[in-house]
Amino acid sequence: MRILGIDYGDSRVGLSLSDPLGITAQGLETIHHNGNDKIVLQRLEQIIEKYEITIIVVGMPYNMNGTSSKRVEITNKFIHKLKCKFNNIEIETIDERLTTVAAHKTMNFLNIDKKKKKNIVDTISAVYILEMYLNKDSNIKSI
Repeated sequence: MRILGIDYGDSRVGLSLSDPLGITAQGLETIHHNGNDKIVLQRLEQIIEKYEITIIVVGMPYNMNGTSSKRVEITNKFIHKLKCKFNNIEIETIDERLTTVAAHKTMNFLNIDKKKKKNIVDTISAVYILEMYLNKDSNIKSI
């Protein structure tokens, strides 16, 4: 039983995966879909089966002031597709503000080549999304 983190974007979707105990998050992959959610849903189906995913966490791209944007509306439509296709899996959302900034800082710290950054920034963002969820969830359990 694992948790899948998703950083949903217009042309790329970053994925991260928890360990079986739901303690840590690791980058999984980036799906290049160029606006075709069918590609994303097909790949997610394979991943969900392979890793026995029980929860999907999707980052919500709120504005810095906490308001909804056009991206939130687009992400909600994607979440609706997830709920229709994977109706036996719990779908959660988490505020993803500044995860891409954090991902870029991490890549700069690690001196990742500029050409490689585009292919992994979404996966690293998905790791941050999943880590926030896991930390939030562990804080609730410890109360």
